Formats: sequence, structure tokens, C-alpha cells
Amino acid sequence: MAEKLTEQKKLEQRMLTPAPKLPYRFMALLSRVLYCKKFGVKFNYNIDLKQYRGKSYVVVSNHASRYDHAFTAPAFFPDTLNYVVGYNEFFRSHLAGLLRTLNVIPKKNFVPYPYSVKQMIRVIRQGGRIMIMPEGMSSISGANQPCAVGSGQLLKYLGVPVLYTKISGGYLTSTKYCLDDRPGRVEVTVDLLLSAEELSRMSEEEIQQYLNEKLYHDDYEWNKTAKVRFKGKNEMAKNLHTLLFWCPKCKKMLTMKSEGNTIECTACGNKANLNEYYELTAQGEDSLIPSTPKVWFDMQRSEVRKMVGSDNFELKENVKIGTLPEYGFLKKQATSEITGEGTLILNKSGLHFKGTKKGEVFEFDIAPKFLPTYGMCTDVSRFYTFVEGQFIEFYPEKASAELWMMATEENHRLNGGAWQDCYLKNEDACETSM
Repeated sequence: MAEKLTEQKKLEQRMLTPAPKLPYRFMALLSRVLYCKKFGVKFNYNIDLKQYRGKSYVVVSNHASRYDHAFTAPAFFPDTLNYVVGYNEFFRSHLAGLLRTLNVIPKKNFVPYPYSVKQMIRVIRQGGRIMIMPEGMSSISGANQPCAVGSGQLLKYLGVPVLYTKISGGYLTSTKYCLDDRPGRVEVTVDLLLSAEELSRMSEEEIQQYLNEKLYHDDYEWNKTAKVRFKGKNEMAKNLHTLLFWCPKCKKMLTMKSEGNTIECTACGNKANLNEYYELTAQGEDSLIPSTPKVWFDMQRSEVRKMVGSDNFELKENVKIGTLPEYGFLKKQATSEITGEGTLILNKSGLHFKGTKKGEVFEFDIAPKFLPTYGMCTDVSRFYTFVEGQFIEFYPEKASAELWMMATEENHRLNGGAWQDCYLKNEDACETSM
């Protein structure tokens, strides 16, 4: 009797072809109907796409939000694209069938995954087109993280024209800290990144650098000029403390709370209002508030970097852990099923876990150079990585997921990891309220 294959084995035995035209085009048109009008999506073309119609090419894009498929697929219609999507999404019941029907390519984010690369090559060699969001995860801060290491190498190897989209307003429509939709306006600019001839002339490192430069975008800075109002139903700061956990005034961490349009430090009373244009306004004479949430985020990272660089650095917390089912799919939009718990520790030697999984002892250690960052499936409440190829999601007791992410990234960088921050700059000063 043949062995019953797990969902993971079934997924990794598929040999993918270019996305099927009929279902793909139906979904692209449906996205235009359901989302483009709702979110005020406008397409701007700096190139004539007719010269690329029906030919092989790669599209890269900044990864603004969980709606990026709806912001990008209609832009290239009627051409079909094989999207590259996080591996774990294929195990969620409301997505599993659709992702497989459209020949979406699974990718284990932030770890080597040869299967994904092989399928991209297959699709291109068969005359198809692929869509890659090289950051690997939708924006957490409202601006880009550096592209994943090896992105330049991949584009050079594929050797076909690389187009790109720049999504503006996508993050402000659907932030990482709050899953509520906030309709306003989204602008999608389509342009050529590199021709096949330019790819052949450039080194992998030059392509990587150019990719980071061209894809960078800060939605908060964009909206200073665009002046778009995003409808937040008087809950603009809902869950904002999960993202901005550090107080710019008293410098304490995990002391912020947020509700409605307000975020406030429970330790010193430092307080701000966030309006529907995503403008921060200090509340109270002594409040000290950065100019934008992204500036606040960068200042927070600077403090975490100092913390990680100290001689006795250690981050420790009790967590529950979630895994993917072997058979069947996750229900009710869950991202994993809780199968264990234990103590998670991050220090200069890396990430360490001691606890249980499925009723048995479970421990692991990951050195800093092998752990550049984590993935976040939905919002800033939990995070995941892959341990020996297996998906593990962490559910911390506190609202500390972003602290873990920042500390892990800076630990990787301070210990010579390959994923360095090409966007690092001096953080702006706070603005005191009048």
C-alpha cells in the first residue's frame, strides 16, 4: 500500500508551469472589481507594456501590504504571472486551493529553499513570467527592509527583462500593526528596472544594490505630499503599540499602549494622536514625539541596536509554538496550530528554545549568521522561522514580537551576518509639542 503523502510532500513534488490563463485572468479582473475601486488604485505607466506582452520577464515590487496581489496583477493584464508567496500560506484552507490552481510558487522566507528557485527557472524557461517581492515579507514599518540576500544573483541568472512596480499608499491602506482596511488612495507605478542586456553587464552585487535603491519607498514621507486621507473610523492607532513599543521620552520598552487615535506611554505619560493622514501630534506640553511613525520606528531600532550590542545582552520570554498540519489545512484563517510551549532566548550566540512540541521534548539553537530575521504571517502579534526546514511560529506572552524581530536582525548584523541594512542612516530627532 502506497504511503499517504503529507501536504508538505505533495506541495514539493509539484513541477510548476506558467500560470493558467483563464483562472488567472478571472482573478485579476476580480481583484480590479473588488479592490481597485474600493482602495482608489491608480496605475501609472512609465513604459509601454506592449513590447513585453506574451514574453518572459520578471516583475519585482516593494511589498507594501497583504493586498499587493490586487495592486499588481491588474497592472499587467492580460499577461499572467506566477507569484512567489510564503510557504506557510499554502497550508491555510482559504488560500490553499487558489494558490495551487494559479501555480503560485512557494518560498520558505529567509532560509535557503532550492525548490522555489528551480520552479522559477522552470516557469521562465517555458515562456512564463514571475512576480517576486524581494523583501520577503510585507512592510512592517511603512518602508522597505533590504531585499533578501541573493536577489541580485537570481535576477542575473534568470537573464530576462526585469520590470518593477512601486506601490504608494498600500501600507497606509493596510498596515502591519492593524488588520483593518483603511481606504484612501493607492498609486502603482510600472517601469523597467533592468533589461536583459543590462543584467548581463552588471555584477550580482551591483544588481542587488540597484534593486534596493529602486524599490525603496516610505509611505509616510509620500503622504506628506500626496495628502491622502485614509478612513480609519477613529481607530488609527489601534494596536500601534505592537509596532512602536519604545517610548522616545523615558526610553523604556514595552510600556506603550494604544487605542482609538491615541498612543501613550504607561510609564511617563508621553502621548500622541495619529490622524487619518497618518500625522503624529504630541498631546501635552511635555510629550516628545517623532515626526512620523517610520522615524519613531528607526529611533526605536537604534535603541534596540544599543541593547543588543551590550556585553550582557539577553532577551528571554515564555512562548507558545505553532506548527503546520501534516494532513489537511489550517481553518478559520489560522497561521499555525499550537503544538507546544517553552522558553525562547536570544543572546550573542543566537536563538535558543527549550520546551515541548507535540508532547515531546523539543530544543534548538540557531547561530546569528543563519537567522537574519523572522516572518510575520499577519500582524505584529507573532513571528516565525524555519528550524531544519520545518515551520515554527512563536506566540509571545507580551506584545513583544517586534522587539524580538528587531533584536534578532541587529544581532545578525552585529555578528557579521550577510543581511546588512543598506538603508541605515542617522535617525531624525524628536519633535516636542508646543
